[in-house]
Amino acid sequence: MGAVMCGIIGYLGKNNALPVLLDGLRRLEYRGYDSAGVAIQNNGNVAAVKAVGKIKELENKIAGKNIAGKLGIAHTRWATHGKPSEANAHPHTDCAGEVWLVHNGIIENYQPLKKHLESRGHKFQSETDTEVLPHLIEDLYNGNLTETLQKVLKLLKGTYGLAAFHRAAPLIIRD
Repeated sequence: MGAVMCGIIGYLGKNNALPVLLDGLRRLEYRGYDSAGVAIQNNGNVAAVKAVGKIKELENKIAGKNIAGKLGIAHTRWATHGKPSEANAHPHTDCAGEVWLVHNGIIENYQPLKKHLESRGHKFQSETDTEVLPHLIEDLYNGNLTETLQKVLKLLKGTYGLAAFHRAAPLIIRD
């Protein structure tokens, strides 16, 4: 099998995240073009937009929307689990919409993790391996995203890179 690639980008800074994220996605589009999405946090609220197809489709869905915030993540996808669809596009979130995450790679043991989470009442919206990650974070969250991620990463088998944020996390931007 050829190389499976996706592209992820995150931004935290003084400027509006959306233009930075869209520019990054355009630069990463060669890494995946079956779907794309963004999630931007603004004062504890999250705006998320996903689209099937090339980055232009995502830009068309965003056009005319007022999406502002200084923290965001974005993803362009090349499907490995689940067909190209908005439900399978990243970013993915947990049951409560608190944790938002994009992922590049493969979680080899996602099926037993998903079964365990479903037995604990988690509801999944996609067919992807990635969606287990925000649900694992939700399940183990102790108020500190970094510590929780360290616990989650110990449970995973595979190769991956990810970017995540918690909806209520305070933004720390220094001059």
